[in-house]
Amino acid sequence: MRAMLALAALALATTLGQAGAAERPLLIETPMYRSAVEHGTMPPIADRLPDDPLVVDLEAEGLEPGRPGGTLHTLIDKPKSIRYIVAWGYARLVGYTPELELEPDILKSVEIADGRIFTLHLRKGHKWSDGHPFTAEDFRYYWEDVANNDVLTPTGPPSSLRVDGEPPVFEVLDETTVRYSWSKPNPTFLQELARARPPFIYRPAHYLKQFHEKYGDPEVIAKMVEREKVRNWASLHNRMDNMYNFDNADEPTLQPWMNTTKLSTTRYTMARNPYFHRVTAGGHQLPFIDKVVMDVAAARLIPAMTAAGQSELQARGLGFSDLAILKQNERRDGFRVLLWPSAKSAQIALYPNLNYKDPVWRRLFRSADFRRALSLGIDRYLISRTLYLGLAEARGNTVLPQSPLFDREHARRWADYDPERANALLDGLGLTERNSRGIRLLPDGRPAEIIVETAGENLEEVDALQLITEDWQEIGIKLLIKPSQRDVLRERAYTGSVMMTVWSGWDNGIPTADMAPDELAPVHQDNLAWPMWGQYYETGGQSGEPPDMEAAERLMALYRDWFRAETRAERQDIWDEMLAINTREQFVIGIVSEVPQPVVVSRTLHNVPEEGFYGWDPGAQFGIYRPDQFWLDE
Repeated sequence: MRAMLALAALALATTLGQAGAAERPLLIETPMYRSAVEHGTMPPIADRLPDDPLVVDLEAEGLEPGRPGGTLHTLIDKPKSIRYIVAWGYARLVGYTPELELEPDILKSVEIADGRIFTLHLRKGHKWSDGHPFTAEDFRYYWEDVANNDVLTPTGPPSSLRVDGEPPVFEVLDETTVRYSWSKPNPTFLQELARARPPFIYRPAHYLKQFHEKYGDPEVIAKMVEREKVRNWASLHNRMDNMYNFDNADEPTLQPWMNTTKLSTTRYTMARNPYFHRVTAGGHQLPFIDKVVMDVAAARLIPAMTAAGQSELQARGLGFSDLAILKQNERRDGFRVLLWPSAKSAQIALYPNLNYKDPVWRRLFRSADFRRALSLGIDRYLISRTLYLGLAEARGNTVLPQSPLFDREHARRWADYDPERANALLDGLGLTERNSRGIRLLPDGRPAEIIVETAGENLEEVDALQLITEDWQEIGIKLLIKPSQRDVLRERAYTGSVMMTVWSGWDNGIPTADMAPDELAPVHQDNLAWPMWGQYYETGGQSGEPPDMEAAERLMALYRDWFRAETRAERQDIWDEMLAINTREQFVIGIVSEVPQPVVVSRTLHNVPEEGFYGWDPGAQFGIYRPDQFWLDE
């Protein structure tokens, strides 16, 4: 894991590129396309690849050479989950290696000057999945006609492209070169481009222009608006522009697989992108796998269906509690079960909503002693023993020991089971009156009943909540579990309608000081502890609420200081203080961490690493291990 933390200090670099990159190898036509090439309906492989494709030497990386073909099946819990193929495909302008170093991917190279001027060089001859050239025009179209169009994007360019609120100066230098410049250093620009869900600072302009009032035929647009039953051209454009959601099969892509299923259904077929930019040193265009079939199944059925051999690659929908049935069936059903450690700071965590609209509860949730009491009232060791055979670490929400920023005191603070101290803290807040069932009464006489909402995707969360329900009964707090759906839960949380949620902790539990501490400060609305504060930051104050707690304001100040820091030592000091504040305040109440994630891999599927880590950012789940290099032995 120590190697995983060797992230380059990119602000000091002058060029991020492919020094000594392999020359274009002798190419072998993909079997899936041989007939089409022979009949003239598909260009030959030499014309489909960029002039300088990304050449991957699999054997040098300790992987099998592989061969093209086959269909990989995996299970998803709802149609919207087809978007994970974009995370797993992990075609990014720049992307992380398994060692967490950034390298060009879609881009040929990046030149960096003073940490604030980024010149992006595209690969000449690179094409979208429909064969149309991918050029600087696709970046210009996004910047001028999407991000800075008041109708399409009322809030303007995303916060990930701003430094202290300042957007970049964008320039097209030539057909394959664009530049982004800020007056101050932007140490997170390339990190943002490498995310599991990146900002996608380019768009298929040739496709989307037909929906844009500036370029499209007004009569044609009006007919499409009527057909799609949307309000106007902007709604039409936004519906067709789904680079991440991936539900518009007509929109060209740069990902290894493209969606071929146009209507909502229970089976989605992703076919290989004939113009994908990666090629092996042996001359095979990637991806190896011809098709990825994503079958929609009820979340509760995914473990059983996986155990029955109905998925060749599965991690989503599986938890530690499924390990026994998976191990029992792995020989019979032809798969193996790998255990990758989770990269999350906590496997399970509670998020009191500091923006909850009920004024009485909001006042309580904003009391550090109330949050500390809730944390002290949880028997984490019992949860670890009951749900994880004692293998989970009973600690709060903080970075993991694999991170150089780990502090053992942070991990243990407020994490010991101490109901006596928890009761004393609650008494000190004036919550001394109880009803006949022993539940404390709020200042307005209501019983202290906390509704914890769950997305219903992780049965372990529900099991943990049931155990916490018994623990909190001892300190006079009643816990009520409310199942919901991910998107519904988030939307309600964003408007202050959710009291508390159960989720995992920070996505990145193994950061270095050179990584942005954005999960530690209220800068994203999808942090369920402070969604409206995050919304305020993301929209530049146009919606949401500004932070109005001293600790949160200090986190924001430190977050801004991190961007101005000139040395790693300064950045580490900032991280240390932000971690200390989050530990002291218990904004997110971590329950357990370092729970192994079952990863089921068919015995016919090759090049999936035996050892890895399972994380969202960084990692994109499977993405960091390049599933386009996985191959099937059928």
